[in-house]
Amino acid sequence: MNYFLDDRINNAAVLFPGVGCFLIAACLGSWLHASNVADIDKKLGIQRGGDVIDRSRARAAEAGGPTMMLPVGFEQPSLDVVAEMKMHALEEGKTGVAPSPTKAQIGSAAHLQEVENRRCVKVNASSKFIGLAIVFTAGACYSIFSPAFNLSTNDQWHKLAPGVDKLVIYTAFFYFSLAFFGCAVLINVCFLYKPAFGVPKSSIGGYLKDWNGRWIALLAGILCGWGNGFQFMGGQAAGYAAADAVQALPLVSTFWGVVIFGEYRRATTKTYILLAAMLCMFAAAVGLLMGSSGTRKN
Repeated sequence: MNYFLDDRINNAAVLFPGVGCFLIAACLGSWLHASNVADIDKKLGIQRGGDVIDRSRARAAEAGGPTMMLPVGFEQPSLDVVAEMKMHALEEGKTGVAPSPTKAQIGSAAHLQEVENRRCVKVNASSKFIGLAIVFTAGACYSIFSPAFNLSTNDQWHKLAPGVDKLVIYTAFFYFSLAFFGCAVLINVCFLYKPAFGVPKSSIGGYLKDWNGRWIALLAGILCGWGNGFQFMGGQAAGYAAADAVQALPLVSTFWGVVIFGEYRRATTKTYILLAAMLCMFAAAVGLLMGSSGTRKN
């Protein structure tokens, strides 16, 4: 859409192959997610169906394993998980005691169990259809805001009255940030008092008193603001279609997840191959979009 709004200043021969690489990367990402979920289920020994789960719990009890209370949708760990937890306990010299969160190795079944138990919104208890609806809604909004910003600064549809100047990039960015802030406050206040997915109810007072980890959220907002500002400035200079190279965020966030948070650790060979293929396609897409940049006419 930005390509046509900008009067095709970007190199189509380079731009559209880049878009194709993004689509391929998205498909590989979905395949990667399915493979990773299968790996996690295998590590945790999750087996669906009431009879199977009951037998699994009975075997864990007979083996002297923990029979912990888990969230709805998250099943009792299998004997493999129990054995691994016992092994960590023995290493600590605390026979029969589950390992502390700091001792579980990243990517192990015990670590995955602990991560799920710490989540506010339980992944294994979430509805796939609700998740897909949220993702598609977010994607639609995200795909529209860049062309809308393009229209606000360049008035390609000639909606401004004669003699009225177009918004400069910085003024448009100010109103964009103001609207972003208003929507964020409204949505978050609503979810404080009427939470979804079984999250405990809170209040504005409770929110203001709890600053645990808040600096990370503030840092994320600062980085997001800088990124959007540079995207819009780059779009005004070289075309918004090329500036959409800011979509490198899947590439960067995946890198952070792998290196810093230990995601996909101890995965299968298939998962690693899909991860490498997805990252390569994202990198190619970002490079092609950057290479398609043009020069805006005055």
